Amino acid sequence: MTLIAFWVFSGIAIGSAFLCITRRSPVASALWLVNTLFSLAAIYVLLDAHFIAAAQVLVYAGAIMVLFLFVIMLLNLGRAEPSDLKGAWGRVVAGVAGLVLAGELIVLRLAVPPGELVLPPGTVAGTVAARGAVRAVAQPLFQSYLVPFEITSLLLLAAIVGAVVLAKRRL
Repeated sequence: MTLIAFWVFSGIAIGSAFLCITRRSPVASALWLVNTLFSLAAIYVLLDAHFIAAAQVLVYAGAIMVLFLFVIMLLNLGRAEPSDLKGAWGRVVAGVAGLVLAGELIVLRLAVPPGELVLPPGTVAGTVAARGAVRAVAQPLFQSYLVPFEITSLLLLAAIVGAVVLAKRRL
């Protein structure tokens, strides 16, 4: 069951990423990117990386995507043209997407049986069970990967400053 859930979530992630780069509306592209990030979080859950999945949803699908939407609104990139999915065709696509998401929830529920799991000590889940999820993530992040982490934060800051400069030029 876990393998089936993996293939379903990975198919949705690939499809959403494709739709993200093919949409004309920047807002629609950002929302498809959110769907991709949620699918990746579900794959992390299947890999027993629950903390990373929660961080994926909170940081990327939450905070970073809100930042992207603010930049899109600040630059006024939204178009007045009709949306990508409209009318009866849009309702059919939305209904199918809703049924797929409901099916994913059912498959995910069946894939994770209730009860305690025996976790081998050499696996990620065993390490998390032995040391705790926050420590298992924070120790390598702030020891081995501190410089790339800080460079990423500087790149995000530069993107925000660049968006503000571009928006100020138009005003």
